[in-house]
Amino acid sequence: MRTRYFPKVLAACLPLLGRGSGRGLLLCGLLLAAASANAQYVRLMTSGDQHPSSVKVILTPSAKGAADIVIVTDADGKAKLPAAGYPYRIAVHDMSYENVHDTIGGPYDKVIWLDAKTMSPVVITGQYQATSADNAVQRVEVIDRKKIDAMAAQNLRDVLTNQLEVRLEYDAIFGSSMNMQGSRRYGADAKILIDGVPVVGKQDGAIDLSQVNLANIERIEIIKGPMSVSYGTDAIAGTVNLITKKTVKNKVEAQAGTYYETPGTYNVNVGGGFHRKAHSLRVDGFRNFFGGWKPGNGASFFDFSDRPADTSRAMLWKPREQYQGALQYIYTHGKTSVNYKGSYFYEVITDRGMPMQPYYEMAIDRRYHTYRRDNAVFLNTDVAGGKHINVFAAYNAYKRVKTEGVNDLTTLTENRDPALQDISYYNEFNSRGVLTSGNSNKKLDYEVGYDVNIQFANSTQIVDRRQQMGNYALYGSAEYRPFSQLTVRPGLRYGYNTRYDAPLIPSVNLMYKPDSRLAFRASYAKGFRQPDLKDLYFELVDINHDIHGNPDLKAEYSDNYLASVSYNGRTNDVAYRTSISAYYNRVNDLITLVQKVGGGPTEYWYQNISFFVTKGLQATADVSVGAFAISVGGSYLGTYNQLSETEDLPEFSYSPEARSSITYTNKQYGFSVSAFYKYTGRAIRYVWNDDADMAVQARMNDYTIADLTMSKQFFKKRLNISAGCKNLFDVANVAATQGGGGGVHAATTSSAAISMGRYYFVGTQYNFSK
Repeated sequence: MRTRYFPKVLAACLPLLGRGSGRGLLLCGLLLAAASANAQYVRLMTSGDQHPSSVKVILTPSAKGAADIVIVTDADGKAKLPAAGYPYRIAVHDMSYENVHDTIGGPYDKVIWLDAKTMSPVVITGQYQATSADNAVQRVEVIDRKKIDAMAAQNLRDVLTNQLEVRLEYDAIFGSSMNMQGSRRYGADAKILIDGVPVVGKQDGAIDLSQVNLANIERIEIIKGPMSVSYGTDAIAGTVNLITKKTVKNKVEAQAGTYYETPGTYNVNVGGGFHRKAHSLRVDGFRNFFGGWKPGNGASFFDFSDRPADTSRAMLWKPREQYQGALQYIYTHGKTSVNYKGSYFYEVITDRGMPMQPYYEMAIDRRYHTYRRDNAVFLNTDVAGGKHINVFAAYNAYKRVKTEGVNDLTTLTENRDPALQDISYYNEFNSRGVLTSGNSNKKLDYEVGYDVNIQFANSTQIVDRRQQMGNYALYGSAEYRPFSQLTVRPGLRYGYNTRYDAPLIPSVNLMYKPDSRLAFRASYAKGFRQPDLKDLYFELVDINHDIHGNPDLKAEYSDNYLASVSYNGRTNDVAYRTSISAYYNRVNDLITLVQKVGGGPTEYWYQNISFFVTKGLQATADVSVGAFAISVGGSYLGTYNQLSETEDLPEFSYSPEARSSITYTNKQYGFSVSAFYKYTGRAIRYVWNDDADMAVQARMNDYTIADLTMSKQFFKKRLNISAGCKNLFDVANVAATQGGGGGVHAATTSSAAISMGRYYFVGTQYNFSK
C-alpha cells in the first residue's frame, strides 16, 4: 500500500480501535505497517548533483498552533518525512545556500533544489570527486549558467570574450580560436572537452570555438596550465571542460528559445526531457544562421534579400548555417549510473568571391561543409570502501568537405570543378577509466586510470591518403594530507604511442589551507602535445604550395610552474573572494613549419627546432552584496623574444589585460541587468626581416570590448526576454603593424578582425515543467 494513503487508513482504523476489537486491532496494525513500509523523504540537491548533508529542513503544519517539525538531511541529502499532518510549508535556511520556500501536500518523495550562496562553486574537472573550487588542489575557474545567460553567449567564443589570459583570434575559413596564456601564437593549444571527452576536428591546429554551442551547457570549468597527467596531449596551455545539462529536475521539462542579432544572426533552440524512476532522457536541438558581415554593413532587421551580382557579396565574416541535435539517456540503479550521449552537428560556411573583371558576371565561390558525429557511453559507480569508478568510451567522427566552382551571376548557375574538391575524414576513439578513493577526511586518497586514444585520418592531403595512430597510457596520482591543512598531490603518466616516443609526464600540486578562508597553492606540471597525423603525414603540393609532414617528429613538452593565493569570506549579506596567481611556462621541441634544407625555395616541412617561454601575473576580486555581483581582474603577460639571444632586444615583451563585470538582480520582479568590460593591451613581438637584414617589431594595437545586457522574467518565471548591446565601443578591426628597416623598407600595416562592430540583440526563452 502506498504511504500517501496513510492518513486514510488511520481514519478508517479509529472506529475499530474505539470498539476494542482484537480482530480490528490486528487488521489496523497490518494496514498501518503496510502503509508505512516505504518511508518517504525530502531530498536536497544542487546543480552540481551534490546532496547536502546536515542541513535543517523546517516543516510548518497548516493547523493553527501546531509546532514546527525540524528534520535534518543525512549523508545522501535525504530527510525522513513524518507520516501525518499534511500539508506542510517547507523552509530551508542554511548559510551556504539561498533560502528556499515550498509546500508538500502528502507523504511522498520530494526533491528540493538549492543554489549555493558561497563564492566557491562545485567543480569536477581534474578532481577525485565533485568538490568546491576552494577545496580543489588546482585553481579552477567556473563560468556558470547564470553568467552564460547574463552574457547572452551563444557559443564558446562568446563566453570566453570576458576571460583574462584568453585572447581570441578569427580566421575567415577556420573560424575562431583561443590564445591562452600567450601560447596559441606558437602552435600550442588548450584542450577542449565536453563532459571529459575531447572535441575533435581541428583546423589550422585549433577547434573552431563558434562550432561549440552552449544551449545545453550547465557550466564551463577552466584550468590554466598543463593537465597532461589526467588528460594527455594538447593540455599544455590549459583545459576547458564544458559540463552538459544532465539532471531533469521535474517529471517533464521543455524549453524553446530564439535569438536575433542585428548583423544578421537568427538562432532557434529547443530542448526537453523527462525522468521516471530510474530513467532520465533529455533531447536538445538548435539551428543557427548568420548571413555574413563586413565593415560598412549597417543593422538590417529581418532583411533576407540576396544580392548575388552585387560587389558587396564578399564578406569578411563569412555566412554560416549550423544544425545540431543531441540526445542523453541516464539509467540509475542505486549508486550506479549508465549514461549514453549522442549528437550530430552540421555546418556550411559560404565564401562568396568578388565578381571578376572585366564584366563582373562571374565569381569564384567556395563552400566548407563540416559534419561531426559524437557518441559516448559513461559508467559511474561506487564500490566498497568509499571508492568510485568512472569509465567512458567515445567514438567521434569528423568530416570536412570543400567545394569550389565558378558562379555565373547572370544565370545564377554554378559550375563546380571536381579537381578542386577536398574531402577529409578525421575520426577518434577515446576511452578513459579511473578508480578513485576520494574522502577529504582521510590522510591518503588516490586515483589510477588508463587513457586510450586512436586517431584515423583519410584525406587527399595525407601521405598514402590513410593513416592511423594509437596512444595508450596509464596514469595515477595521490592526495596525501600529513595534517589537515596541507594536501600534497603527486602524479605520473606513462604512455606508449605507435608513431613516436611519448614522454614521461610528472606533476606535483600543493595546497595549504590554514583555515577555511585562506588557501595557498603551488604546482609543477609537465605538459605535452603529440604531433598529430597532419604534422606527421601532411602533403600539399600545387602551384602555390610544397608542404610536407615529418614522420620523425618528437612530441612537444612543457614545464609549467604556478603559485597562487586566494581568500574568501562572508559577512552578513556580503560574500567576497580575492586571488593572486603567477606562472612560468616553457615549451620545448616546438613543432614549426620551416624551409627544407636542400629543397626548393617553396619546399617546407615540419621540424622540432624551437622553444618559447611565457610568464605572467593575474589578480581578481569578486564581491556579492545584496542584489549586486561585482567582479574585477587584471593580468600582465610576458612572452620571450628569441631574437634577444643574438640581437639587442628586450628579453620579454609584455601585454596587460583588465576585465570587470557588474550584475544587478531584482528577484522580486524577475529583472536583471549586467555590464561586461574587457581591455586587451597592445601585443608586441620581434621578427626577422630578411630584406632589411635586421629584427623588426611586430605589434597589434590595444582594444576594448564592452557589453550591456538586460533580462526580464514573465508568467511565473516561465518566459525570459533578454536584450542588449554588444561591443559598445564599435570595435571591428585592430591595426597590426610590422616595422621596416628604414629607407625603402617601410613599415607595413594590416588589420586583424576582432568583432562585427556595435550591434544589438534580443532573445527569448520559454520553460515548461510539470
